[in-house]
Amino acid sequence: MIPGDQEAVRELFETVAPRYDRLNDLLSLGGHRLWKRQAVAWLDPRPGQKFLDLCCGTGDGALVLAQKVRPGGQVLGLDAAAAPLQRARQRAAREPWLPLRFEQGDALATGLAAGWADGALMAYGLRNLVDPARGLAELRRVLRPGGRAAVLDFNRPDPDGGLFQLGAAQFQHFYLNRVVVPVASLVDLKEQYAYLETSLARFPTAQQQMELARQAGFAAVGYRPLAAGLMGFLTLVA
Repeated sequence: MIPGDQEAVRELFETVAPRYDRLNDLLSLGGHRLWKRQAVAWLDPRPGQKFLDLCCGTGDGALVLAQKVRPGGQVLGLDAAAAPLQRARQRAAREPWLPLRFEQGDALATGLAAGWADGALMAYGLRNLVDPARGLAELRRVLRPGGRAAVLDFNRPDPDGGLFQLGAAQFQHFYLNRVVVPVASLVDLKEQYAYLETSLARFPTAQQQMELARQAGFAAVGYRPLAAGLMGFLTLVA
């Protein structure tokens, strides 16, 4: 699969949706849920606020956000693929008191009014966009002035950035090829999970992401590494 092919990426997530949560729990030892909660904690959602979860997948982040903005708040989960959204709606239906809805849409053109959101989360979505710079620009557009965004994803270690970065890059390569892909192969998802390393090859480094965010108009930009630098999230203030 060619990185940045939006239709292929959408079809990938349509395919993996039924097993996505269990596989991610297994492959990260539950870490992906902790990392999302850390990103949400930085966002500091408050009752009455409106939040956007871009590339929301099966709804992990949106559900956590919705618990924080009660009463009077609102959370919108947006994703390009229908199958993950179906699972997200099923999960939300078990907690009908949450101020939460899910819609199918494009992270590059949400259709939301400028300044609609008090804050936003994007977890494991920026790497899959055809144009990450446009994704960050749209994220900035939908945030009110002073609104916060957290963009969580794999970190791409720089093999030329010293011994620590080299070691992280080597471990990441080993983990993806010797753990993630073989485990995914057991449930006939080898090609879909092999795409992870392919997508990382074109993904901007942390420093490059920060520069793209500044160019998109964010007033304050930072980066927080997670999982010994294998993951991380942009901290953005509009």
